Amino acid sequence: MEVIIERVCGMDVHKDNITACIMTPEGKEIQTFSTKTVFLIQLMDWIKSHGCTHVAMESTGVFWKPIVNLIEAEEMEFLVVNAQHMKAVPGRKTDVKDAEWIAQLLRHGLLKASFIPDRNQRELRELVRYRRSIIEERARQHNRIQKVLEGANIKLGSVVSDIMGVSSKDMLQAIANGEDDPEKLANFARRSMKKKKDDLILALNGYVNPHQRMMLKTILTHIDFLTEQIEKLDQEVAQRVSVYQESIERLDSIPGIATRMAEQILAEIGTDVEKQFESAARLCSWAALVPGHNESAGK
Repeated sequence: MEVIIERVCGMDVHKDNITACIMTPEGKEIQTFSTKTVFLIQLMDWIKSHGCTHVAMESTGVFWKPIVNLIEAEEMEFLVVNAQHMKAVPGRKTDVKDAEWIAQLLRHGLLKASFIPDRNQRELRELVRYRRSIIEERARQHNRIQKVLEGANIKLGSVVSDIMGVSSKDMLQAIANGEDDPEKLANFARRSMKKKKDDLILALNGYVNPHQRMMLKTILTHIDFLTEQIEKLDQEVAQRVSVYQESIERLDSIPGIATRMAEQILAEIGTDVEKQFESAARLCSWAALVPGHNESAGK
């Protein structure tokens, strides 16, 4: 089989160690390195000493990220490859070491790299994904408050549309601090909520136990903390995407997509979509938006 790339390195990446196989016209060499940074630097020096121009590895969890960071700094070509793709390539995968098999496929140009954005976009992606997870955690805390209120026979959620609105939050805080009088609690209603005062008095008439007050206080404190962290992440993300403001505004103009979602789309696929995905169909497939099509005997 024709050799496309003369000097390559294939890596089998694990949590605590990396097995690397270098293939050059002079021969083959295999070594194992620890994943600690000092040993990863030794790995890079070893790869450079053999004049390797391309490095390939499987996309194993998040263990490939530290290696890619170092390879980028050395300005080498790298391929992070889907393991299923490598298994689909005919050969003797079970008869050779993983690193050697990866190096062989790379040398003959049989590997297709997964989409790995540049370092700035990867950092933005991590921030946006982390912000998303905190927003989801805050939503879970909102649901938990509703469960605590139901356990205390308080039907506040049946009267107000947002259990964490300004008026509702004041009421919850008062309940957590020991207030039992439904009329006093209903007096925290503001603006249009005042029209529902009679309904609020009925809804706030319950039996709140000490442990439920403690739970409410803890949950409200946790929600405030999460909100503060989300605001900090919003500022950091906004600063990083400020150079792509035109793209953000174009995405924001699509019905159903707000600024946060526009930032998330930009973080996931980048701005040069045509270069990465070639067509809209490929982008839809990458985003898992294409339904499966299984047909047998016309059914």
